[in-house]
Amino acid sequence: MIFSSAELLSQLATLMWPLIRISALVVAIPVFGSRLLPIRLKVVLVLALTIAIAPHIPPVGAVEIFSINGGIVAMQQVLIGLAMGFALQLVFQVFVLGGQVIALTMGLGFASLNDPSSGVVVPTVSQFYTIFITLLFLAMNGHLVMIEVLAQSFIDLPISQTGLGSDGIWKLLSWASYVFSGAVLMALPALASLLIVNLGFGVMTRAAPQLNIFAIGFPVIMTIGFVIMMVSLPSALPLFESLLDSVYQLMYFMIGAR
Repeated sequence: MIFSSAELLSQLATLMWPLIRISALVVAIPVFGSRLLPIRLKVVLVLALTIAIAPHIPPVGAVEIFSINGGIVAMQQVLIGLAMGFALQLVFQVFVLGGQVIALTMGLGFASLNDPSSGVVVPTVSQFYTIFITLLFLAMNGHLVMIEVLAQSFIDLPISQTGLGSDGIWKLLSWASYVFSGAVLMALPALASLLIVNLGFGVMTRAAPQLNIFAIGFPVIMTIGFVIMMVSLPSALPLFESLLDSVYQLMYFMIGAR
């Protein structure tokens, strides 16, 4: 049995084009794109998804791999994968930003550590919320829904030289405002409660100037902050569900699904 070079390149292209989009998505997506995940495991995940999805995607037009058109198609697939992963990354950043606001209000802004998943320094409160929503994401099968959206993207946005439209890109950029509004919604109970506590300490300082407010104020505010975090933690679940549903609708809009 003899195969020509054109046939070999055609068979290679059927796996390479979806491989590029899936690789870009896995790099940008939370949890699976984390630095904690070994590179070999990421490669196995990308190959497994490619082998599972490739037989079900529409046929790709005759595009040479090593050509200018092939380079354009490859860049479009990278852009699509990164955009989808970045959209989901925004949901996780809502809780990182909200945790930073709560930590500053509690006086724990200095208590920072290196986040091993992203490689940046974040407050310990943000790290706590990141671990919490990561467990929620996996428990709610958010990763399976993400794979479903990825597979659907190859049908609604086939592999070609035309990628994301301008409407989808602007929708993604405008959705970034949800990071700030969602962070405020998450941190609002702690902010309001700690503001009342600080006002109370201000009244105490005026009533008894000799009272060392710094000696008792810091541990009291920190303790109340931890209690508020524990009490308000169940309210983070509906917020996360709402944001996750919105971001998946955003992805369907970007890929042109109806």
